[in-house]
Amino acid sequence: MGLIVNKPTPNLRLDEMLQQLGITPGPASVGRPVHFGGPVETGRGFVLHSADYEVEGATLKVDDAFSMTATLDILRDIAQGTGPARWLATLGYAGWGPGQLDHEIQMNGWLTCDADPKIVFDTPDSEKWNAALKSLGVDAVSLSAAAGRA
Repeated sequence: MGLIVNKPTPNLRLDEMLQQLGITPGPASVGRPVHFGGPVETGRGFVLHSADYEVEGATLKVDDAFSMTATLDILRDIAQGTGPARWLATLGYAGWGPGQLDHEIQMNGWLTCDADPKIVFDTPDSEKWNAALKSLGVDAVSLSAAAGRA
């Protein structure tokens, strides 16, 4: 599974979503976007966040910099200002069948780079794609719609 991190939903802010869930929004949640995490289970929420926060039995540690939690506990903590230092709220996720993503990568369907907390959490959504390309030393204008293998 994966989460899209640069596509905010156009008509939903976290404070609005919290109110719908019966959680009183706090200063950290006001005006923050909820991102479209992907086309699978778009009613299900995920919070991608810094590894400084954990809900026992509910937080998945991705690596030393990233964790993911999908419970109301993290939303309550964010609203109260006791959540992770850095976070991104999403609805839905991207998913692949067994071996599908590996095959797509082998067929040059994806460019991959190391996950960088600065890009994910600090870079404006509209600039994340270019920042990720830049981390690979790639300029977007040099990309082609045609792929090949050398």
